[in-house]
Amino acid sequence: MHDINNWNWDIDDREIVNIINWKQEFNWVEEPYVSPDGEKIAAIVNLAEGEFNVCVNGQTWENVFEKIWYLRFAPDGRATALVSEMGEWTVAVDGAAWENKFGYVWNTLFSPDGAHIAVAAQQDMTYCMAMDDAPWEETFSNMTNPTISPDGTKTAACVQVVDLSEGEIHKYQQGAFTAALDGKTWDTRFVNVWKTAISPDGQSMAAEVRRSLTDYTIAVDGIPWEQAYSCVWEPVFHPQNGAVIAPARIDGKWTLACDGRVIWDRKFFQLWHPVYSPDGAHIAAIVSPKYGKWTIAIDGQPWSVMFADLITDLVFSPDGSRIAAAGKSNGKYTVAVDGTMWKNTFDMVWCPVFSPNSTDTAVKVERNGKYTVALNDRIWREEYDALWDPVFSPAGDRILLCTLKDGKYARRVIPVTKIR
Repeated sequence: MHDINNWNWDIDDREIVNIINWKQEFNWVEEPYVSPDGEKIAAIVNLAEGEFNVCVNGQTWENVFEKIWYLRFAPDGRATALVSEMGEWTVAVDGAAWENKFGYVWNTLFSPDGAHIAVAAQQDMTYCMAMDDAPWEETFSNMTNPTISPDGTKTAACVQVVDLSEGEIHKYQQGAFTAALDGKTWDTRFVNVWKTAISPDGQSMAAEVRRSLTDYTIAVDGIPWEQAYSCVWEPVFHPQNGAVIAPARIDGKWTLACDGRVIWDRKFFQLWHPVYSPDGAHIAAIVSPKYGKWTIAIDGQPWSVMFADLITDLVFSPDGSRIAAAGKSNGKYTVAVDGTMWKNTFDMVWCPVFSPNSTDTAVKVERNGKYTVALNDRIWREEYDALWDPVFSPAGDRILLCTLKDGKYARRVIPVTKIR
């Protein structure tokens, strides 16, 4: 991840820019985005018909583009956007466009440290991935589910390798799809290929596949598991040993399989988004033990606390000993940590964030159209028009809050004790 040790962690409340001024300077200003360290705020701005730019802390890029969309900051703080010049699309990084141009690009992906940037690209109605201005050598007639490896050095996608016309159902059932890693396809063909996952070392790839109209399983490096299921969800690699887990449906219920073998005794109405603890010793997943009820299961054992509507954003603490998730019941959101639901409820909550020492849990929340942060079920007294996810300092004793109020964007570092 981005190196937070080098950020400014002095206790501070610093206004960086008033973005109301931008609305007077430009025809219109789109949604703002903030750099991970909070030092920069940026937005796509319109100068005139067919003239767009990106404004960062009040300064525009040198280059003007016909169209700009999907502005995002890389983890290393560089501003990126998808831009159009002369009817062709590419990626611009801090205002400098890639040399390669395409008919269209989408789905910007970043390596954890931000050093590598990838997009899905279409040129002349064929598709590929491009990373750091280098497209795959091979292109395909169809491509879905682009992804980047955990180490940020490789890209993958599901691709079509057999040409099909509308009536050639036999070709479809014989298998027309496979997965490609850095543009190199598996030899095996499948009826369908969905979400892919790349191993932490970037050397192996797994995918959800369908071998026939009723036979679903996981394939690893093109070799499908021997076991077939009535359905599977997205595979996940173990952080160290190369094992692959995936939710699998058996006899109308869901459980967890590893390398083709069922590893959880218990079955659920639904099971998805499995997550390994950082050391790989534990697995947690979102499950439905009862129809219409949602909770978290750890190593197959569900929490007793349940949500009626949904549960999402499951995260392990850095030391792997704790788990938090956001959930919704009866139209209200809250957070559950280690099987205990917070008492406070909100109109919306975002992904919980653990402190580096795993002691505290913070989350961005919304109430009545205003945003603030909650820490361990205590709500910060100040409210804002916009707020970004809180970030703990390396020592865990301070929180970075990036706030927008009355058009003024401020970077605030406050002691955790102020909220706690």
